[in-house]
Amino acid sequence: MSLVVVGSVAYDGVETPHGRVERMLGGAATYISLAASFFTRPRLVGIVGDDFAEEDRQLLASRGVDLEGLERVPGKTFFWAGKYSADMNDRETLTTELNVFADFNPKLPESYRKEPYLLLGNIQPALQRSVRAQMNCLRLAGGDTMNFWIKDYREELLATIAEWDFLLINDSEARLLSGEANLRKAAPRILAMGPHTLVIKRGEYGAILFREDSYFIVPGYLLEDVFDPTGAGDCFAGGFIGYLAEQGFDLKSGRIGRSDLSRAVIYGSVMGSFCCERFGVDRFRELTRAEIDARFEEFRKFTSF
Repeated sequence: MSLVVVGSVAYDGVETPHGRVERMLGGAATYISLAASFFTRPRLVGIVGDDFAEEDRQLLASRGVDLEGLERVPGKTFFWAGKYSADMNDRETLTTELNVFADFNPKLPESYRKEPYLLLGNIQPALQRSVRAQMNCLRLAGGDTMNFWIKDYREELLATIAEWDFLLINDSEARLLSGEANLRKAAPRILAMGPHTLVIKRGEYGAILFREDSYFIVPGYLLEDVFDPTGAGDCFAGGFIGYLAEQGFDLKSGRIGRSDLSRAVIYGSVMGSFCCERFGVDRFRELTRAEIDARFEEFRKFTSF
């Protein structure tokens, strides 16, 4: 089953305690697609400038990512630069240059519109909603958002997520969206907004899956060295939806249960942890499905009692 991924394709400049990289492939749609490619076939919708390197296009293609929906226009590709704190829990944005991404209006090739799975990266809610409206055979659709959209585009965002099956956000976004400081109280408020399933990402502390009748908590994977956490949340999303697409699940049919979603959350955590082991997307150049499944089993062992 193929997965349509919509979002940013970018170049990043990153500084962490382990070093500094001036320019590397990044963007939410890039990380999501690479992570999901180990489970299903991603079909990427994004925009890049004429400075987008052929080697980066080849990397995506080598992982089986369909690039028919990647629009190339004159100008520069979206660029972001940031610096992480010593403990990697905070980062300072140094530069944000939207460039061609400022005029991004997602255009879905006709062949993408009948795909059953859709993951909407962090873009304007109205654009997310317009993409969903273009797809007519969806089994599972959802996405991500951020504080800016929650605060300044709230009504637009609420109308958008009302049509989603799942929402993936971090703990600070969950508190802002719900108006509740306590995540146990925040979750039912958000679920009442429309999504059947909510995943609250908590960085190094793991994630919590909420549904109306249950919740599931998974810890973060303990890495000896975190080289670069950029994109880890997007890789979590790619692992989560990638596994569900691989299994052919449909949230509306009732065929998907708590244990299936729990496995999806663990695969999300696995993919996020691999992302942090190298700068940018470098870990995905050599990662194998055998390594992914082995780390999944590690999660099973250290969370059983």
